[in-house]
Amino acid sequence: MSHAPAPQQPEPSPGDRPAASRRIPRRRLLHTLAGAAALTAVSASASAPAGAAPAAGRPRGPGDLPARTRASERVAELLARLTLDEKTALLHGATDPENLGQAGYVPGVPRLGIPPLRLADGPAGIRVRAHATALPAPVMLAAAFDPGLARAYGRIVGREGRALGQDVLLAPMVNLIRTPYGGRNFETFSEDPLLCADLVAEEIRGIQAEGLIATVKHLALNNQERDRTTVDVRAGEQTLHETELRGFEAAVAAGAGSVMAAYNKVDGVHATENRALLTDLLRGRWGFDGWVTSDWEAVHTAGALTAGCDLEMPGGEHFGASLADAVREGRIDEADVDTAVRRLLTVRERFGALDPEREGGGPAPGAAETEAENETGTGTETRTDIRTEAADATATGTGPRIATATATATVTATTRPARDAAAGARLALRVALAGATLLRNENRALPLTGPAARSLAVIGPTGRVPFVSGGGSAHVVPDAAVSPLDALRARAGDGATVTYALGEDPYGKPLTATGAGFRPAPDLDAVRVAAGGTHRYEGTLTTTADGDWSFFVHYSGTRPTVTLDGSELFPTREGVGEFFNGGLGGNAADGLGLRRAERRLAAGTHRLTVTADGGTDGQLFRLRAADPVTRAADLAEATAAARAAHSVVLFAYEDATEGRDRTGLALPGRQEALIEAVAAANPRTTVVLNTSSAVTMPWLADTAAVLQMYYPGQEGGPATAAVLFGDADPGGRLTQTFPRSDDAHPTAGDPARYPGKNGVERYGEGVHIGYRWYDAEDVTPLFPFGHGLSYTTFRYEGLAVAPAPEPGGLRVSFTVVNTGARAGTDVPQVYVGPSPDLAGLGIDQPRRLLAGYQRLRLAPGERRRITVPVAARTLSSWDEVRHRWTLGTGAREIAVGASARDLVLRARAVVRTP
Repeated sequence: MSHAPAPQQPEPSPGDRPAASRRIPRRRLLHTLAGAAALTAVSASASAPAGAAPAAGRPRGPGDLPARTRASERVAELLARLTLDEKTALLHGATDPENLGQAGYVPGVPRLGIPPLRLADGPAGIRVRAHATALPAPVMLAAAFDPGLARAYGRIVGREGRALGQDVLLAPMVNLIRTPYGGRNFETFSEDPLLCADLVAEEIRGIQAEGLIATVKHLALNNQERDRTTVDVRAGEQTLHETELRGFEAAVAAGAGSVMAAYNKVDGVHATENRALLTDLLRGRWGFDGWVTSDWEAVHTAGALTAGCDLEMPGGEHFGASLADAVREGRIDEADVDTAVRRLLTVRERFGALDPEREGGGPAPGAAETEAENETGTGTETRTDIRTEAADATATGTGPRIATATATATVTATTRPARDAAAGARLALRVALAGATLLRNENRALPLTGPAARSLAVIGPTGRVPFVSGGGSAHVVPDAAVSPLDALRARAGDGATVTYALGEDPYGKPLTATGAGFRPAPDLDAVRVAAGGTHRYEGTLTTTADGDWSFFVHYSGTRPTVTLDGSELFPTREGVGEFFNGGLGGNAADGLGLRRAERRLAAGTHRLTVTADGGTDGQLFRLRAADPVTRAADLAEATAAARAAHSVVLFAYEDATEGRDRTGLALPGRQEALIEAVAAANPRTTVVLNTSSAVTMPWLADTAAVLQMYYPGQEGGPATAAVLFGDADPGGRLTQTFPRSDDAHPTAGDPARYPGKNGVERYGEGVHIGYRWYDAEDVTPLFPFGHGLSYTTFRYEGLAVAPAPEPGGLRVSFTVVNTGARAGTDVPQVYVGPSPDLAGLGIDQPRRLLAGYQRLRLAPGERRRITVPVAARTLSSWDEVRHRWTLGTGAREIAVGASARDLVLRARAVVRTP
């Protein structure tokens, strides 16, 4: 989802700490950490193999119906009774009179009993005014390589969306990670089409099993934020089908109720008006019978309706009164309006969203209750239809227990379930543990044991401030979030010494702490402006040497105007940039709004002015800064703390958001210099990365370990502590390749590939996306796709390949052995080489592509024989001459390993036409 303005959380009272940073009682935190080992991974029996169908016998959710359903008599009757103005009112958004803070609202038709429709952002949790569970970013979910976990993730989001008064979820996002600069890479899953398809299908099944309508987005080729509303994306027919479209097709097959059309153009036509995409492909070839919604303000003409876009959001510039006029004047056929309304009403009926009793925040009187609503408080935990390695301690407090039962009840479509914050927190922890990805671990620096566990220095701002979620549509404010520092201190125990140093300040210091002189002395660090009042400061700052400065304004009301030498430091940003800030940089530690500006100041005197208005409610604001003096002090404190401790855990971050792409792959600010200085002071330094996507690591060789934690959600602190101390095995594997540098990745050095040239972007890499490009170009990455380390070791043996029951498919069998001394999680991956017969037809193919995978957990010394199915679709390529999928027959290499570059078993199998 992409829109502006974004729904905002309530402004904090001056001095209030935000919910996301409230401290959790130590006893509860210790209890959470004690149970972390049981949450590490889903067992082999709990994970569906890649491409597997939904588990037989699983409960049907209210929206889990066959894809092709005819409009019911009820829909037909409603359509016949609706006036033209009422029909068009159902085809566009409006302002919600109740203002729940969600992204969109469509009014109902009270005289016919049609209730309104509310649409909420939700890639990583429901984004409304109320608090919700902040789940780990989807890219971290994907790192688990576990479709079953994706369904559990979907069920939590679906249930909370319903509980918080929503009808439609504007998620999941399944656009591929094509460029490492993509500002929304954290909101999606992977660079690999198969993995994306598996995960999006199961997440949608989970969401819709709870009665919330899922919206898969953004169709299609919306893989960057830069120029996203204007760029014309050109991808060949084969490239489009084999890469970007595979996830959307899987979402349709899973029964997604809605599809969102993208901002960008595809082959010269805006996606919202692209009949080839929305009608010929989506509905004609795939049989989609749901509705298509526009991205926010992405409709350009009423022609979008006849192209296949049914719902204009967030307003009705083109599908409102002007559409009704066009029908009356004969410029648009009313039958096209009826088609769109019929699609919307049919899906709404399927999910119970035509029933007025869905209105309100709780279940209707007499409605069936789920087990979650019937918990007795005796320690019995909520059951879901996803096998869970569970979360709650028993009633006796002796530790966690495992729950593997399936659900015995399903939320009734016409009732609002109660929000179960505890269940959300358990799932958030489970996903964060499963997706934690250990990239480097020299000399067994991790897990922290012995002296390393008793003498520890924690460094970096995201060690103390939880980095919960990215910015933009994905930002969620939870009930609470424990900082990694608090979690590490709780886990280390009373006998340990855990010190903290900031290292680099993301919020600034009081102006009086800088090396500049101010006249008059500024009193700008905690200014309360009364309602209706104005605060002004005019003065000078004098620097004695040239230097780089950062200025920070923190505010609770209208952003103050701050000028330096006559230039506005914090001007209004264009488009959504004004509303979407990063998940860390959008707010100060106490919840005040935050903006940052960088300036190079020459030695001398500079004029500074500040004007802040109190507005109708008054406000609190601060002006702060960082300069060479404050930075040197922070760095000195960090290196001193590092020298004094046995080991160091240094938290580094990159703050991504919708609305803008990254400008480089290095960690922002001066974090690289901080890592280098700290590692030089103490080589036993572990770097924990809270980043959205790949980063370069010139400091890698100087560190002992690197743990990729992405944006880990509200339970990121306890999850990080659990992995660092070895209570949980790092269960994640990379779903995207990490390049060595900014000039060694698929979109590097070619403006036509990214960000586009003369308004046109060409997918010149063709089918060689992600790791496939590194293979095709013989480029060595920093870390390959699929890479991730365990605290134990594994061996693969006994590879055998046989035809699958499915015509044209294969069954790949091999044995996995845990050769280490502790239990651990592994994700063996199956790759397939090119078909000689397709090569003979001139069809381009990757050197190898992911064909399947299996997540499993093994005890020390355990061996397990597993079979990974490889579907005929995976073995096929798109033939641009025949415009269809063609099975890649002939002798093909099958390889098994721990990553795309660590393949240890190989065999050849002959694929034959069924």
